[in-house]
Amino acid sequence: MILSELTVHNFRCVEDAELSLHPGRNLIWGGNGSGKTSLLEAIFLLGRGRSFRTRNSERLIRHGQDRLVVFGRIDAADRDAGGLAHAVGVEVDRREGARARVDAAAVGSLADLSRVFPVQVIDPEIHKLIEEGGRRRRRWLDWAVFHVEPRFADWWVRYGRAVRQRNAALRHQGAATQPWDVEVSTLGENISEARRVLVEQMQPHWDRVVAGLDCPKGELQYFRGWGAQHSLAEALVASRSRDEARGLTHAGPHRADVLIRTGGRLAREVLSRGQQKLMAAALTLAQLRLLKAVTGTTPALLLDDPAAELDHQHLAYFVREIAGLDCQLVITALQPETAAFGVPDRVFHVEQGRVRPV
Repeated sequence: MILSELTVHNFRCVEDAELSLHPGRNLIWGGNGSGKTSLLEAIFLLGRGRSFRTRNSERLIRHGQDRLVVFGRIDAADRDAGGLAHAVGVEVDRREGARARVDAAAVGSLADLSRVFPVQVIDPEIHKLIEEGGRRRRRWLDWAVFHVEPRFADWWVRYGRAVRQRNAALRHQGAATQPWDVEVSTLGENISEARRVLVEQMQPHWDRVVAGLDCPKGELQYFRGWGAQHSLAEALVASRSRDEARGLTHAGPHRADVLIRTGGRLAREVLSRGQQKLMAAALTLAQLRLLKAVTGTTPALLLDDPAAELDHQHLAYFVREIAGLDCQLVITALQPETAAFGVPDRVFHVEQGRVRPV
């Protein structure tokens, strides 16, 4: 899918902006604090319903304003062959929260946005995918599983509801958890298997990207959130006393992780910050290659000042790997030229929140 038109109103420092984007390489350049990254956040919001920089969407609203609006026109890459176009809008109001629409219809969940406009980002904080705990990696993994397994979103919503009900029962002494145990174990096994299969499918893409980026070799291992020797139903029984003591369900896919090891040790323990960024970028590119191979869809890719994050040699490797994706790119930079990425198809200049095509 291609983002062809973007309209932004009261998003961070950007009061009003309209961009007509190219299906290929788009460059947004300007000084520090000019609003470049804010435009990437606005694009990300259209496909995810949230920012990649903050979990509090109210922080995205321009100072002194009550709401922000982002609107986008999404064209199918094969529109000439009969693919559909969609209009996507997201509004964040300080009093009413966030609302989203696709083709004028209110969306049932944020997953509806991702179906219409899949988008991924590589930004200066990408190293946190390696450095931080499992929550960030679960979110990264589940976004891909959602696109590959049509039932995954429904499983995950129902699983979360069942876990909350089970936790409520655990906090009330003597309350029966058996009905929720069955629901949690059944849905949890489905979720875990879908994740495991995706990690397995991603392995060859990961190996190729790591080699292409001259990145430290890493092994991907999916930890499902409970012991490998037991079913989830057995794990829930085994942890019952601990669960009752704390009023929480400890075993299950909500505790899962993708463990990344290099030389037998966790990557975050042995890699430098620069190496972590390179490895995290490799994970993201491998994920996009998998989605293209399995679903035929290549998400739009947002790159926030990539030249500042990689040395000249690794940047050249990075550009070569991205070229193989053949996807829509939106790149930010401090200068109007990005020699590594070649001549952009469309250029925009941002200054003090004002955007103009060049």
